[in-house]
Order: sequence, then structure tokens, then C-alpha cells
Amino acid sequence: MDRRRLPHIYPEGKLLFVTWHLHGSLPHNLYPPPGKQNAGRAFVWMDRYLDSAREGPLYLKQDPVAQLVIGSLRHCAEQLGYYDLHAYVVMANHVHLLVMPRIHPSRFLQTLKGYTAREANRVLGRTGQPFWQPESYDHWVRDEREADRIKAYIENNPVQAGLVANAEDYQWSSAGRKAEMTLGSAGLEACATTLGEE
Repeated sequence: MDRRRLPHIYPEGKLLFVTWHLHGSLPHNLYPPPGKQNAGRAFVWMDRYLDSAREGPLYLKQDPVAQLVIGSLRHCAEQLGYYDLHAYVVMANHVHLLVMPRIHPSRFLQTLKGYTAREANRVLGRTGQPFWQPESYDHWVRDEREADRIKAYIENNPVQAGLVANAEDYQWSSAGRKAEMTLGSAGLEACATTLGEE
């Protein structure tokens, strides 16, 4: 994709499904795939490609980086009130998020992606290198039925990718039992100062 897909119109009271991925995880010479110009089809192709990738950047597989991202997602909801968090999953090279925005999506995505990029690069010992791909895929949810379907899609992404047998067994998602136990308050406190300044 050559341009960002962030919405310019904010339909109040609508859930937002957002996906973004690591820089270099989706080769631009492969995307968008031929014959998949419809945004929905292109998204499904992209997600399947990212799920099956065994090469390229997979930084989100590392526990400290995944916990940093989850801590930031939760901090933006619970402490900053940027959105109501409905579902999330942190995969090896991408993130899915379902939220009810309280501020414009471009603002909370800039905060989330900017902070997590800086901190993840610090954890990984990388300097001056892009972490996230600039563009994000977004979709305003039409109704409650679609919201339920998207939430199930997000939480079952690790199952579909063959990582776990049950969604609840994946620790880096809203469905995961381990996410609550391993994150603790440390992940939220670690990002509180910087996120609060964004």
C-alpha cells in the first residue's frame, strides 16, 4: 500500500477494527496481490501471509516486546481513556485491535505506534531503524453481529495460524488467560510516563 488508510471521518459510536504490522514484514512487491484489489480480500490475503511468515521481522514473538505492546494497548484504554478496548491479539509480526474510540484514531495510533516503536527498538538494541510499517488497515464495524465476528476473528487468529489449539491458551491476546497473569502492573507502569506525554 502506498498510502495510509486511516479514516478521515470519525463515525461516533462505531467500533473500529485496526491492523498494523512490522516494517518489512510484508514485501511491497507482493502487495496488493494481483486480483485482490477489493479491500476486504486484500486484507484477508495480507493477514494469511503475515500468519504464515517464517522469515522477516518477527520481533513480537519475544516476550518483552509483546508485553510492551499489550501494556501500551491497555494503558491507552485504562489510564489515558483513548478508547474502550474490546479485543486484541499480538502476533509475531502484526497486531489486531478492536476498540470503541474516544479520540480520533490517528491520534491514538500515533501514540501507540510511536511509543512502542521507540521502546521496542530500545529493548532489541536497535537504533534509528523503523519498527512499524507506517500504514494501518482499518474498518469501521457496521453492527453488533459484525463486531462479534471480528472479535472472534481476532481472538482466534493464533488458532488459525496453528500456534495454539484454543484461543484462551495464547498469552498475548484478550482471550489468553496468561496475558493477565504475566503482564501485571509493571508493563503498564513502564509505559505510563512516556505515553502520558504524547
